Amino acid sequence: MLKPLILCFSFVVLAVGAFIAPRQALALEAAVLEPLGSGDGDEISNAIRSLVASTDPRAAQVLQALADGRLARAGTRLIVLNGTSATDALSGEAVRPVPEQSDEITLNNRLRRELGVALAALALSDKDPEVRLEAAAKIAEEGDESVLAPVRRALASETGAPIRAALGMFVATQDLKSTDPALRLQAARALGDSSAANVRPLLLGVLERAADGTYAEGNAEVRAAAERSLRAVDSRLAWGERLGLLFTGLSLGSILLLAALGLAITYGLMGVINMAHGELIMVGAYATYAVQSLFRQHLPHAFDFYLVVAVPVAFSVAALVGMALERMVIRFLYGRPLETLLATWGISLMLMQAVRSLFGAQNVQVENPRFMSGGIGILSNVVLPWNRVYIIVFALLVLAGMAVLLARTRLGLFVRGVTQNRGMAACVGVPTARIDTLAFGLGSGIAGLAGCALSQVGNVGPDLGQSYIVDSFLVVVLGGVGQLIGTVYAALGLGFADKLLESWSGAVLAKIILLAFIVVFIQKRPQGLFALKGRSVEA
Repeated sequence: MLKPLILCFSFVVLAVGAFIAPRQALALEAAVLEPLGSGDGDEISNAIRSLVASTDPRAAQVLQALADGRLARAGTRLIVLNGTSATDALSGEAVRPVPEQSDEITLNNRLRRELGVALAALALSDKDPEVRLEAAAKIAEEGDESVLAPVRRALASETGAPIRAALGMFVATQDLKSTDPALRLQAARALGDSSAANVRPLLLGVLERAADGTYAEGNAEVRAAAERSLRAVDSRLAWGERLGLLFTGLSLGSILLLAALGLAITYGLMGVINMAHGELIMVGAYATYAVQSLFRQHLPHAFDFYLVVAVPVAFSVAALVGMALERMVIRFLYGRPLETLLATWGISLMLMQAVRSLFGAQNVQVENPRFMSGGIGILSNVVLPWNRVYIIVFALLVLAGMAVLLARTRLGLFVRGVTQNRGMAACVGVPTARIDTLAFGLGSGIAGLAGCALSQVGNVGPDLGQSYIVDSFLVVVLGGVGQLIGTVYAALGLGFADKLLESWSGAVLAKIILLAFIVVFIQKRPQGLFALKGRSVEA
């Protein structure tokens, strides 16, 4: 008789417990969720922080619905709208029928930022390492003490080195504000491993003194650790600045090289002072723009490959324009440099006006393909843009192709022969008039390639070539007339020197110093860095 009574009592206790436990859990969740629909910014902020601290998997779903504008208040309860259906935010159960009227919960900018950080903190438990890395980067950039607890939990189980580094730096920056000296000491030491520029103000704040001479940080050991970390961070940032300066100099040098290579033929080898060289660069840039427009209109699915077509088109169009100029104007002005200068300057004005008539006077934008977007982050203060990296590689390929053409082909042999001794070349059967046209077309085509490359780093306009014509002549004259290797050295040297002086004295003064140096250098060494050698020259 006693045994059935005990079994019956146990069943009643279990049933009551099963009924009460969910109600208590729901009451606890209701206390967290209800402030989201209050309309008060501070209450919503506290609710977001409570959900982040919660281990309930539904917290992420509710916060995501809030971020997407799908969380609404219908009467006395919060619902999540999913198109034509809805679920109760508290229980997760379907709501039927869907309320006809509901008030969407709106957020201000401050709450949106807090919500983004909260979602990033919850994403640290995602299985995808790319998602965790993106979340860690967002927390490191925008996070605050409200997500410190979930970040510590994620850091304890995280195995990915980049994610651990980002989370570790975030924890250290927060621990530096702690009231515990041991945590502040640990944070000051950990920040010494960072190369981020935003760490410096934190460490400087530890070493800051008040007006009465007292330190902001009372613990001498923490101050000593912060000072050592500050020196380490400054050293890394200095190396980052040097690498950035080196890359920008190399980038500018490659652009000058592309702009001057064509002039190295038309002026260096042929002796033609072509003031329209800049406009041939512009022609190549506008040819690239035209190809881009055709791809966007007719082949949008293959837009990322438009440069594959634009490169030969830019070369061909600029080469044809150059050969037409040589045939119609320049061939009658060989040996008369002043007349050539004036004639090509007039041609440059005509080309600019023709472009204005065809494309308009406003600048046009050439969009980078996706593979040229973004950059390579070497250090926190050094990012190498992909478009600049590709231009450097492109300049090296053009240089190699031009060197092979001049040294290993029949056309290159004829060009070198006509350059060194035109009369003797004509005597042995070289068609000097045709070689002049082909050489001028080659130089003009390379100018078109320069325009194609320049279109990837800035806007394209009718005045594009005017920005590079003077620098191109300086490169050719400094390197040595007719010397390809001199053009390379001069372009890279001027690129590095310009960026180095610019970081020290500003852009305008750097240009003045470089021009003064080149004038003095040419006075002392008129033949440039590398003198042209040949029988006609030596004679």
